[in-house]
Amino acid sequence: MKKKYSILSILKNTLSHHEKWEKMWRNPEPKKSYEAIIIGGGGHGLGTAYYLAKEHGIKNIAVIEKGWLGSGNTGRNTTIIRSNYLWNESAFLYDHSLKLWENLSSELNYNVMFSQRGVMNLAHNEHDIKEMKRRISANKLNGLDSRWISKNEIKKLVPIMNTDNLRYPVLGAAFQPRGGVARHDAVAWGFAMRADEMGVDIIQNCEVKSIKTNNGKVEGVETSKGFIRSDKVGVVASGHTSILAATAGIKLPLQSRPLQALVSEPIKPIIDTVVMSNAVHAYVSQSDKGELVIGAGTDGYNSFTQRGGYNIIEDTIRAMVELYPIFGKMKMLRQWGGIVDICPDASPIISKCDVKGLYFNCGWGTGGFKATPGSANVFAYTIAKDEPHKINAAFSLDRFTTGKLIDEHGAAAVAH
Repeated sequence: MKKKYSILSILKNTLSHHEKWEKMWRNPEPKKSYEAIIIGGGGHGLGTAYYLAKEHGIKNIAVIEKGWLGSGNTGRNTTIIRSNYLWNESAFLYDHSLKLWENLSSELNYNVMFSQRGVMNLAHNEHDIKEMKRRISANKLNGLDSRWISKNEIKKLVPIMNTDNLRYPVLGAAFQPRGGVARHDAVAWGFAMRADEMGVDIIQNCEVKSIKTNNGKVEGVETSKGFIRSDKVGVVASGHTSILAATAGIKLPLQSRPLQALVSEPIKPIIDTVVMSNAVHAYVSQSDKGELVIGAGTDGYNSFTQRGGYNIIEDTIRAMVELYPIFGKMKMLRQWGGIVDICPDASPIISKCDVKGLYFNCGWGTGGFKATPGSANVFAYTIAKDEPHKINAAFSLDRFTTGKLIDEHGAAAVAH
């Protein structure tokens, strides 16, 4: 039965003190075999299962998650959404995702709290200005809503910002009004609920130990709950993708690093847009709970720890206080890290490989959350058709041998 949320369902459940809401998804034991297996129960993995069932009619699917649903990077990011990337391939992929974001709450009948409050990238020197104006021109050629705003316009949008009296004065910014933020947990929950309704099994607390292959074909996965057979396996395991790929005899061009973030104590609304700065290196938005959500780039070393070095947090807070002196007396509530995997050209891999039936969606670095629905949509197409969608064709593994890289390093305010 389809779960329908509305004002009537809220009023009805008040009569039972909200104690009789249906569970959003089942918690089944794995079957012996499936038509497709998705490794990774985050936004990308659950979204892939949803689009496989909805658009391609493949419903006998297992989504296998070693922890709780959404407990990996989906629950650890800073939720910024934008599509103003420099290169055509990136712009098409991220704008495909942004268009899906714009209708996702209605499609899922679940509020993902997508707030199009705009995203600005600050320019602090002549080089920043030239780079951003070049990117704005490229964005306009691709039909994106990107524009240059002056220092005076920035002060109107963010009155609390210190634009002059700092080491790197603010000279202007690239601004994308359609960008914004969403609630990370809600995205995973919405996809999980609708995928479950279509018959997808979401198997939590079940670790995939290895991917089994035979004569160049995938046979299934060995898990902590036994062997599960399938002819199609999609790996969407973020920073641990390279470990799983190695069990199938594949070495991917990936590095795994901690990506840290922190939130402040909750305060009244004070900043109603997203502000990013690569030169000072900090970005900030305010959540629906009133917390300032703050982040920066990855740690400078490879690691599978979910902590990261304290110097990154220290530098980020220093940059925040410099840009926003009013934040100086606030308390940090909590900080955390997630493991991201990074490609040499700072662009993702959404591709099949030499092993028939095995597919990878990885290498997102700091840019995974904003791509969630778009990535899931084209990855589902790739798995169902055994060929790439035109949007993700450029993000195949072949580019590392042909040299046709999509180098977003520093080109689009990429912080990895």
